[in-house]
Amino acid sequence: MQPLTRPKVLFFDVNETLLDISPLKVEIGKTLNGREDLLSLWFTTMLQYSLVASAGDQYEHFSSIGAATLQMVAANNDIELSQEDARDVVVKSLRSLSAHPEVKGALSQLKENGYKLVSYTNSSNEGVKKQFEHAGLTSYFDEMLSIEDAGKFKPFKQAYNWAANKMNVSPEECMLVAAHGWDVAGAMWAGWRAAFIARPGQQQFPLAGKTEIHATDLQKATDIIVTYK
Repeated sequence: MQPLTRPKVLFFDVNETLLDISPLKVEIGKTLNGREDLLSLWFTTMLQYSLVASAGDQYEHFSSIGAATLQMVAANNDIELSQEDARDVVVKSLRSLSAHPEVKGALSQLKENGYKLVSYTNSSNEGVKKQFEHAGLTSYFDEMLSIEDAGKFKPFKQAYNWAANKMNVSPEECMLVAAHGWDVAGAMWAGWRAAFIARPGQQQFPLAGKTEIHATDLQKATDIIVTYK
């Protein structure tokens, strides 16, 4: 079997793919009267309403949608939560996450092998800038892109098309590295290649087909990517 060709650009999702969101569970749990079990519901509700905004040709910062949907989850569980308190916990929690243990080593190896590394997130430009500064990831990336400039949240096809155009490459020259089934599905449907990082609790969407790489962490995915010719 011939080695696969190298993608011209590696795009990386940020939250959960690169950054460990475990502390987020604790902080959101505190805000929801100790209900850490509600984190998954909040996260999926946040994604749902980001898609609602995009479908309605609207845009709000991901943190604003996060705060609004946290209020919704709280209300559905008879928990009082003000807009100010919801936004405060979402912004502070998202911007204080650390990288997964293997991430910096894997990114260094990819850079040493000549790959162009671009982060691409549903978070705002300011949000990812603060996240990377805190996590010490800024220097690893050639570009940091946000859907804020695309006007559509991932996994809308327009979001992936915009990123490819921004980097002046065709869709088939792009590879998304992400820990979310919905994200790699959207990328593949947009003509991109994809590597799925199977963080705990994450699965690929069976109806989207399999990614060419399926690995349990970024280093294992990197070990495959650096073999491409």
